[in-house]
Amino acid sequence: MDLHSDGKHTDDGITDAHSGAASVDFAAHVDEGKRRGKVARLAQIIGIVRAYGLPSHMTPASLRLALEALGPTFVKVGQILSMRSEILPEEYCAELSKLRADVDPMPYETVLEALKNEYSQPLEEIFSFIDPTPLGSASLAQVHRATLVTGESVAIKVQRPGVRETMAQDISLVRSIAGAATKVASESTQVVDFMGVVNELWETFQSETDFLVEARNLRDFKNFVAGYAYMDCPKPYMSLCTQHIVVMDYMDGIPISHVEELKSHGYDLEEIGIKLVDNYAAQVLDEGFFHADPHPGNILVREGQIVLLDLGMTGRLTSGMRHILKQMIFAVARKDSMDLKNGLLRLANIPDPSVINHPKLLAELDSIIENYGSAELSELDIADFVMAIVSLASRHGLKMPGTITTIARSLVTLEGLIDQFMPQASMVEIISAHVASSRTPSQYIKQTGTDFARLSTQAVRGALGALSDTHALTQMLTRGQLKANVEMVGSEEPLRQISYMIDRLTMALIVVGLYIGSSVVYYANMKPVVFGIPIVGFLGYVVAFVLSVWIVIDIFLKNRKLEKSKKSR
Repeated sequence: MDLHSDGKHTDDGITDAHSGAASVDFAAHVDEGKRRGKVARLAQIIGIVRAYGLPSHMTPASLRLALEALGPTFVKVGQILSMRSEILPEEYCAELSKLRADVDPMPYETVLEALKNEYSQPLEEIFSFIDPTPLGSASLAQVHRATLVTGESVAIKVQRPGVRETMAQDISLVRSIAGAATKVASESTQVVDFMGVVNELWETFQSETDFLVEARNLRDFKNFVAGYAYMDCPKPYMSLCTQHIVVMDYMDGIPISHVEELKSHGYDLEEIGIKLVDNYAAQVLDEGFFHADPHPGNILVREGQIVLLDLGMTGRLTSGMRHILKQMIFAVARKDSMDLKNGLLRLANIPDPSVINHPKLLAELDSIIENYGSAELSELDIADFVMAIVSLASRHGLKMPGTITTIARSLVTLEGLIDQFMPQASMVEIISAHVASSRTPSQYIKQTGTDFARLSTQAVRGALGALSDTHALTQMLTRGQLKANVEMVGSEEPLRQISYMIDRLTMALIVVGLYIGSSVVYYANMKPVVFGIPIVGFLGYVVAFVLSVWIVIDIFLKNRKLEKSKKSR
């Protein structure tokens, strides 16, 4: 097999005298070719759109068929829109959810040629056998079973030649169209966030067409599921993976959608559902690395394990985002609209909260909590709840991180799977139980300390803000910018009381500062230590404790003195 195709041949014999001019001519030729290709593709898109009567006679079915005819890029657009009920009516979302990227398979010769172009050695030195019949064929890639020369049974995922370039060209066209549509539509009349959808499409394209990303995801996810006896995923062979090829363990099993076959093999569907959802909660809330496309075609059951396939789409969450999500879950459980609103604003990272219509936002959150928070756990549609929150955020101009919308779509997909195949399992009960049991006592104490430090910091900032406001008021008063009428009745006792209150506030701020500083030192693991606590932090705790006791005693004595004074009158 000849590994050197004409398409990869380069002529190194160009002389220096002509190389500059040749390079300019070649670049101009390439640019002209790209322009012609872009115009031809645009004409093709317009022709297909007209053939399906869009947009004047658009129906859910005609939109789906048109997107399928337009190719893989637009299939992805449809798949994104199918999860965006805040953009399209439900009937369109339901129809677009039927979109599949399955297409006619590539010829076997094309697959072999693609493999040759990726490896610098003959294929016979890598694979002893490649099955000509594909295991599956999609718009982006095709999968074949094979055997390595070392004996391992593998699956080879081969990207379709030219699909990356075609998708990049399509996205460039869609970006231009979206930009024009955004300029034409005013912000008040623009229902669809055109550029938001395009940006999400671009991110999806970048990750899904670079197969090295999928290979690394497989490697990382394999390490994660190693801690779960009931979970597994294929192992990638990193030395054989390229930007266009993924070589991984071949794993067969019973598709999770084959309910009767699972039952005939003695599997408990409810147990499968509980373990699948519990592990998904661990992926999102504990690990911060999750499978973003858990549809039935990507889940198998084999040898007592749930196997997740196709790690091309994943999501990642920072520890801060995971903490906010957990707090929002607890806020719903407590029916605390204010805490839920604060979580939304923190996720959206609003630089100026004053631009938000807080009363309206709280009223809508009250309505959502009333609808969902009062439902029994077994009856709560968690995917519908998450989508309601995402839609509300969109209406109020809160741009949620892309990962949050990815979680929302994943939950919709996962709950649809659970409802269809394991209706007796409740997602929200499983997730709630996971959140409640996931923290060990030491983790709980550590989290409590962190929460205390955070609340204390907020209290200190509030107190300092109040003092700052007082200082500003004083300046205004001395400059004649503020007038106040004060009538002091009696003696100087009110002034002494105010002075006494300020002294107590100052001491309280010092105590809080000591506790916070000591906690920071504690988590920094500074040396030396005493009783397992850095000595600096230990001394800070001791001083703070002594001052706290002194304040309490002082308050007690002061109150007794006041009581005696009242009785003597």
